[in-house]
Amino acid sequence: MWLKLYLIALPVFMALDGLWLGVVAGRFYRDRIGWLLADKPDWLAAGLFYLLFVAGIVFFVVQPALDKASWRHALFAGAFFGLVTYAAYDLTNQALTRDWPVLVTVVDLAWGATLCAAVAVATFAIARKLGIA
Repeated sequence: MWLKLYLIALPVFMALDGLWLGVVAGRFYRDRIGWLLADKPDWLAAGLFYLLFVAGIVFFVVQPALDKASWRHALFAGAFFGLVTYAAYDLTNQALTRDWPVLVTVVDLAWGATLCAAVAVATFAIARKLGIA
């Protein structure tokens, strides 16, 4: 069952984060931290992040929500997971990087919470609809 949940969550995450980075907030990040950004992304590192991060959402959020039969658990645990994990990145940057913009941290934390909550709830709902859980 875990693999099926993963295969549901991965494209949902990729679509939402791709929309965020490619359409909604790409310029926001370039305008504020463009001096730190590489000319081209390291797609191997990005791919490994996506694979591992989605595994974390499924393991720590979706599976427990399905065990409890609670979309609310998926929502709130997903939001908290996203907040905590994005905070690890952003607050480390805030602490160690010269001139890291506070606004980037705030926006990124909000996005992390929103993204993970949305992925968790969508994966939960699709899994229930397909009878996986």
